[in-house]
Amino acid sequence: MGIVGLGLIGGSLGLDLRQRGLEVRALVHRPSTAERARERGLADQVDTDPAVLQPCGLVVLALPLDQLLHPPAALEAALPAEAVLTDVGSVKAPVLERWRGGRWRFVASHPMAGTAQAGVEAGVAGLFAERPWVATPEADTDPGALEQVRQLAELVGARWLCCDASQHDRAVALISHMPVLVSAALLEAADGENDGATAQLARQLASSGFADTSRIGGGNPALGTLMARSNRDAVLAALGRYRRQIEALEQLVQQQRWGELEQRLSRCQQLRPEFLPPAAATEPPGPPAADGKR
Repeated sequence: MGIVGLGLIGGSLGLDLRQRGLEVRALVHRPSTAERARERGLADQVDTDPAVLQPCGLVVLALPLDQLLHPPAALEAALPAEAVLTDVGSVKAPVLERWRGGRWRFVASHPMAGTAQAGVEAGVAGLFAERPWVATPEADTDPGALEQVRQLAELVGARWLCCDASQHDRAVALISHMPVLVSAALLEAADGENDGATAQLARQLASSGFADTSRIGGGNPALGTLMARSNRDAVLAALGRYRRQIEALEQLVQQQRWGELEQRLSRCQQLRPEFLPPAAATEPPGPPAADGKR
């Protein structure tokens, strides 16, 4: 088993696969990263020399989107001929366009798991358990290669899904890419209060509700920009849909249509569990805190 990149996804995958008895070989860019990865036990062999991948029949490109879309020529040359190759990118149509038709049996995929951490220290065991792992095969995708990637996903406890690449990209724009920008806008709106004393008080009062809704807006700016740039059309469509919903809610408040507002919020209360992982969806909401926030 080969992994290119030992950040959050690659490192977590290495830990899980080693726990299940597979031999894992990893290619990284920096000697310091290789040394720390060995210390953490992220792979059986870690090297900056691409030759480390040569015995591997399945290689996961656990790279950022920009490196997936513009891979170094040396990396492409080093990948084992005829290997099954898959990726972990959050946008699939551009990745497919870049990697299809090579000498590898390529399967575009996307494990939907993560944390706010990054780098060689970020990998954790069990990251993929009960999380979706989506593949976007095309008509000429090798069935045997697809089956190998499915087995990989299920080996680390993920829930296997297949869909069209463009459908995947529209869906993740709604539930992953757009929320990064919405969360960023929330932070900037709170920061934009003209009265300095009020702005400072808002910072002091911010609690779990604001933390939850602003978390991804305070994440990796390079990653957020890459997602928007690589999935531009779908992100713009999602932002347009969100803007229309905000305008409709604003109108209800302006016109003091409180009954309709409560109906909208009640529908959202019922709708939210449909977008949560199974375990989280069955958990009852906690009691309100003294200030009314959950």
